[in-house]
Amino acid sequence: MATPDYYQVLGVSSSAKPEEIKKAYRRLAKQYHPDANPNNPSASERFKQISEAHSVLSDAEKRRKYDTMRRLGAFDPRRPGSRTTTSPGGSPGSPPGGFEFGDLGGLGDLFSSIFGRGRKDDRRGETVEATLEVPFRTAVLGGKVPLTVPVTDTCPQCSGNGAAPGATVTVCPECKGRGTVSFGQGGFAVNRPCPLCRGRGKVASEKCETCGGAGAVRTERKLMVTIPPGSDSGTRIRLKGQGEPGHSGGKAGDLLITLTVETDRFFRRTGLDLLCEIPVSLPQAILGTQVRVRTVEGRKVLLKIPAGTQPGRKFRIKGQGVAKGGARGDQLVTVRVQLPDKLTPDQQALLKQFADAAELPY
Repeated sequence: MATPDYYQVLGVSSSAKPEEIKKAYRRLAKQYHPDANPNNPSASERFKQISEAHSVLSDAEKRRKYDTMRRLGAFDPRRPGSRTTTSPGGSPGSPPGGFEFGDLGGLGDLFSSIFGRGRKDDRRGETVEATLEVPFRTAVLGGKVPLTVPVTDTCPQCSGNGAAPGATVTVCPECKGRGTVSFGQGGFAVNRPCPLCRGRGKVASEKCETCGGAGAVRTERKLMVTIPPGSDSGTRIRLKGQGEPGHSGGKAGDLLITLTVETDRFFRRTGLDLLCEIPVSLPQAILGTQVRVRTVEGRKVLLKIPAGTQPGRKFRIKGQGVAKGGARGDQLVTVRVQLPDKLTPDQQALLKQFADAAELPY
């Protein structure tokens, strides 16, 4: 069994950019996810291939190594040894002559860093990505926001071993308890999780009814996410160990959260500055006044509007903007002069007197 070309698996070219690879993975993962194809084993196997291809091509260092070996033809299914065989002195599935990665020295380390599954780090769970909407004020000042994330978690019925209550658990006959099986790869051997025991090394005489023997179930995890002060749309927060559970004792993956900041009816943000607009009447703009302006922290600041203020004039309140990385912006207040919709006869007469007395430039 030869390793498929990972670029072909994702349907992208070998020169595809990281965002193209990510987009292709998301589309295919959604199409072939086991939850969307509960009774389709081939879809499940396809999903594993897609996930494996993405894990290699999304990592810059692994992709570089993979491309190197790909150019050398190590993944060519036409090369000798590309079939799964059992050979003297080799493990089941090893190429003829028992040739393993360990026989390659440094080159074997290179292969193992891409395909190896025996190390604990390689059994790490997948990273889960989520988007979280955050109120404007919380994004600026910081705080906590609840988040519910759909994840795969250990089955509460069988505690992850996939066995029904009272079932007999024995060593997997396929992998002999190792949790991995070897496949011939163009003259090399590649270890992958055993498809029979799913990497656990053990099989049950009767599957757990809750999880169908998978040892895991889909559930929702509720978290309180700490939002750092000065966050903005696009800010990413990584929560260690809050992603998918690991395989065969491996560490859980991470939860990667992308923030989307909600709009505010009063404030807008540009860099570290906060923008707002306040209304004043025509007499206030002409004669001058003092108004109280709300800050993002909820305090009221007294702002002096000088006589003769023109519509659209901006005033700066120092140090009342966004605080981030030891710096803090200002609050910029724009004056909007409100004109009355209707005037009483007395108001019309007074305004006419004012217009007649004023020396207008036109």
